[in-house]
Amino acid sequence: MINQKKIQFITEKNAPWIFVSPFLISFAVFTVYPLISTVIMSFQDIAGFDDTTFIGLKNYKNLLNTQFYTALANSTVYTIWTLIILIPLPMFLAVLINSKTTALRNFFKSSFFLPALTSVVVAGIFFRYVFSAQETALINTILIKIGAKPQKWLFQRGTTMFVLVLFCTWRWLGVNIIYFISGLNAIPQEQYEAAVIDGVNAWQKFWYITVPNLKPVTVYVLTISIYAGFAMFAETYTLFSSAASPGDIGLTLVSYIYLEGFNYAHLGMGSTIGVALFIIIMIINIIQLYFTGAFKKQGEN
Repeated sequence: MINQKKIQFITEKNAPWIFVSPFLISFAVFTVYPLISTVIMSFQDIAGFDDTTFIGLKNYKNLLNTQFYTALANSTVYTIWTLIILIPLPMFLAVLINSKTTALRNFFKSSFFLPALTSVVVAGIFFRYVFSAQETALINTILIKIGAKPQKWLFQRGTTMFVLVLFCTWRWLGVNIIYFISGLNAIPQEQYEAAVIDGVNAWQKFWYITVPNLKPVTVYVLTISIYAGFAMFAETYTLFSSAASPGDIGLTLVSYIYLEGFNYAHLGMGSTIGVALFIIIMIINIIQLYFTGAFKKQGEN
């Protein structure tokens, strides 16, 4: 007869591993394995599935070229602009929407969040035609009517960056608003009530109560925004219908990976760019997490 206590012990001991095994297996297959393979491929020259040659650091030496610097500069500028816009603006709008005096709060939440549910391909095509270089395009038509000069929006570096940042703001503003609204709902109302008793005005309540209490959400939004900025690809691809763009004005690091890995069939170089992108994002986020105090233990100054 099988010992029932022994079976129960084995079940209780292994049950947690059984429940988390789907995640562990999928994480190993779809994250760990590709990451290790990418690092290995970055040291190889790959001409086919069975034709690989180990070339050491040659790909990393060839990485430091004009096109890589252009992609890095574009991704950095794009990320900085998205951080400047997509942290303070959604925080401010979240405070307004979450206010008890604001009417139709649920309507505004849904309206701002709706672009995130829209297909990036459809939205990209829309932006491409709206900001077309033709004088009959929507934006150029408006400019002509107000007496301004029409622009070749997607053929100039500055205007292209403007369209990309506008596209990103339209698409992700509502998501960040939801994050900040969640943070606002977690703030103890007693703090605001005490501030009212002390005669604190609205601006002081926002600056000395709301902003400090939203720090964990702000750090989270900052972290994912840095990743999203440097990993941006779909927006620029749909705007130009390709990973390539005139004079590389829309080239990002992920676009560069796509060009090298798929257009030029340089999988080794594409992997090298991917490793470089991973290192860049990790370094920047570690630095910002350090300075924002995310590594400090609770209670430390």
